[in-house]
Amino acid sequence: MWGPPNPSGINGMKRRPNIFARLSLKKLVVIAVPPFVIDKKRIATSGELAPAKKNVLMLVQSSTCVHSEALGVWCFLKGNWQSTAVTACRVSCSSARLDSLSHKPRAVALRKMSSQIEEKMSSNVAVEEYVGGFPRSTSYEIAMEALSSLITRQKRGDQSSVGGTYGKLERMEMYLKILGLEEQIGGLRIIHVAGTKGKGSTCAFCEAILRECGLRTGLFTSPHLIDIRERFRIDGLDLSEEKFLQYFWDCWDQLSKKVTEDLPMPPLFQFLTVMMFKIFVCEKVDVGIIEVGLGGRQDSTNVIKKPVVCGIASLGMDHMETLGDTLGEIAAHKAGILKPNIPAFTVPQLPEAMVVLEEQAQQLMVPLEVVPPLSCQKLNGLKLSLAGDHQFVNAGLAVALCKSWLQCTRIWEKMSPNDIHEVDLPAAFLRGLSSARLSGRAEIVFDAAVKAHSMFAGDLIFYLDGAHSPESMDVCAKWFSSSVIGNNDSTSASSLSSSLVDGCIEVPQKNDCIHDKEGNVESCKITKQVLLFNCMEVRDPEILLPQLVGTCASSGVHFSKALFVPSMSTYNKVISGASVSSFSISKKDLSWQLSMQRIWEKLFHGADFIPDKGIKTTNIKTLPPHELICKDYPQCNPGDGNHSCSAVIPSLPLAIKWLRDCVKENPSFKVQVLVTGSLHLVGDVLKLLRR
Repeated sequence: MWGPPNPSGINGMKRRPNIFARLSLKKLVVIAVPPFVIDKKRIATSGELAPAKKNVLMLVQSSTCVHSEALGVWCFLKGNWQSTAVTACRVSCSSARLDSLSHKPRAVALRKMSSQIEEKMSSNVAVEEYVGGFPRSTSYEIAMEALSSLITRQKRGDQSSVGGTYGKLERMEMYLKILGLEEQIGGLRIIHVAGTKGKGSTCAFCEAILRECGLRTGLFTSPHLIDIRERFRIDGLDLSEEKFLQYFWDCWDQLSKKVTEDLPMPPLFQFLTVMMFKIFVCEKVDVGIIEVGLGGRQDSTNVIKKPVVCGIASLGMDHMETLGDTLGEIAAHKAGILKPNIPAFTVPQLPEAMVVLEEQAQQLMVPLEVVPPLSCQKLNGLKLSLAGDHQFVNAGLAVALCKSWLQCTRIWEKMSPNDIHEVDLPAAFLRGLSSARLSGRAEIVFDAAVKAHSMFAGDLIFYLDGAHSPESMDVCAKWFSSSVIGNNDSTSASSLSSSLVDGCIEVPQKNDCIHDKEGNVESCKITKQVLLFNCMEVRDPEILLPQLVGTCASSGVHFSKALFVPSMSTYNKVISGASVSSFSISKKDLSWQLSMQRIWEKLFHGADFIPDKGIKTTNIKTLPPHELICKDYPQCNPGDGNHSCSAVIPSLPLAIKWLRDCVKENPSFKVQVLVTGSLHLVGDVLKLLRR
């Protein structure tokens, strides 16, 4: 907590958690403040501190101390706040700085403290341990707050403001050197995978296969959906909170001691990448499977000098604001992970991308092999654990990468002869392909909360896929269509009588029916496909939504309704999976969601459709009536005063509640909700469903 307990904070700064709640009031507690001087007159009226031009001190844990010529502190003594100037006190501290949070380090003397200071310190002072401006704590939330301070952009598309005089990869190498990891990375025996879509799934397949081969595996992927520990898997399990805090504070402590104006604290993804290397080295993994964050050539993971093997998954048009406007430019960035004479594999690509990959491989003398999709016959009757036909492409790449890795490390020849049969996949490979997991990609979740409320309620099923590019949206639509068609028995409308459901006359086109032993229909569920959608503003919904609707329609799947919602997650804050604050419903600008709704309505009502311009972009409070879900696409009527094909709902929790209420009131409904457009949205939905 900085300064006095002013509810409004100090100079606009957010309040830190009160660190004194657990301390005895009989003790004198001295805490450091950011560079402020004490203005007694101002404090008396406003409780604020006046900014100082110089000097900063923080209390941290170390064997060395710091000295500040003019130190302003706040003291809490017997229930009263007092300001004082301290010239000599015993503190435990390091050279880290408070203003490292703003990434504008100052050249202040933070590495010296005279021995006289310790001698003058009384024994009744309780000091909170600080590292780089945050109390070193076993609190997971404090670690999340510290990580949030490393975010340099408010939202996707903003320019990063890291500062310093070094480039990204130069900084990465310096950070690794500070942690003593630069030489140890070579012993990790890494599989490095880039790509536009499928790279995460490919890495998940690789990890599961090699773990089934008896190896200790480390997997690094991004982004996380619920908790940041998902990014670090050891032997198939997310890193525990205890180990996460151990490695996090170790990295934070060492890096914060060395930052300067030229070398600021690393931004979030760079810090996580450095931390990943630390974890893999300390956990002594046999193989590190590392997914590229963005691009390839300039990605933070590309400090890997000598991977064992590289892979490039399917390429497409995404992250164009960073990687370029053409597929060739994007492919050039992805090919940046290739290293001289290191074997590499890719999947069938569009000609424009393949030409670039082959040229880059030839220049580096890289043996680049194009891997065909895995065939069903090689699975010996097993199913891939990750759903969707596109996963056969990713599985094929994973098999090639794992086989090459095992051969390069001489482990392949040590495997049982029965395991390396030329025709069939080794048994360990089959086990891995059928057990790999990656949340939020073609994932189906049944909402148990509805049935817990009433056994007579309808069914609510969520189909989650974080597709956010035109290519991945097409793949998502195909998966969703095949999933709902496979789960629903097709029955013609003429063979069913109309049913009255809460005043809505329904003639269902596809129904989930229960048959008796003779094949006669006993009862049917009326199926409704609903879209729950949001995407970042750097995406183009005018491309994504038509792609989704067109692909689904070609398979005979039509959405009854579309719901457009804002995500709960924010791009500028890291929260834990157990965080409650992320579920608060706050007033948000819904203009982006309203614009997506207008695009959706034009898809169904034609280009001449004129939306209601009187709708406010904020504070939408009225939820659509539950009867809205009864009307299917052909029954949408823009003339009834409502967008009857869609709705904007002001928060995700309200959208989930609205869907649950709909199926509670309609026991004969089976509502199948496709959640897509953003991995952030998918993660938020999973959080809500698991609470």
